[in-house]
Amino acid sequence: MSIQNLISEDIKKAMLAREVDKLAALRSVKAAILLEASKDGSSEVSDDIALKIIIKLVKQRKDSAQIYKEQNRHDLESDELKQLEYLELYLPEQLSKDKIEIVITKIIVDVPDEIIKRLEQAKDQKEESKKICLELIQIFRGIKGVKGIHLMGHKKEEVIAEIIKESKIS
Repeated sequence: MSIQNLISEDIKKAMLAREVDKLAALRSVKAAILLEASKDGSSEVSDDIALKIIIKLVKQRKDSAQIYKEQNRHDLESDELKQLEYLELYLPEQLSKDKIEIVITKIIVDVPDEIIKRLEQAKDQKEESKKICLELIQIFRGIKGVKGIHLMGHKKEEVIAEIIKESKIS
């Protein structure tokens, strides 16, 4: 089921359960999704776009709650935080900093013996290095919570440009 359809179903459930805060949060998501969909004349958006919309709304709620807190408007802050909780349920699970560090350390800092053997046995080490890098990029793309990839190589700008082009990360 798409995120858009899930939101619609959850709106119906919130209406039946008379959950005012949840309903307000979900209606704001649905309105933002419909607005985005109407830009190109369609009635639906992809899950990626729906997720970006929800992320944007979560950020707005956090910012609003902070402003209300600074202005001692705890009633409005509370409303924003309640709606924020409902919106965060639609976001993918985020990795903690500790888990991200473990994953990165495991993949990057400790170069596995199999990678070293692949490089040693390769006829063209430059090409094999590029293949390994592309494989690692695919692994990173599948890790929830990873928002970017940093590539670097001393005097290897042309190779990095090729990797970026081939991996389509630009």
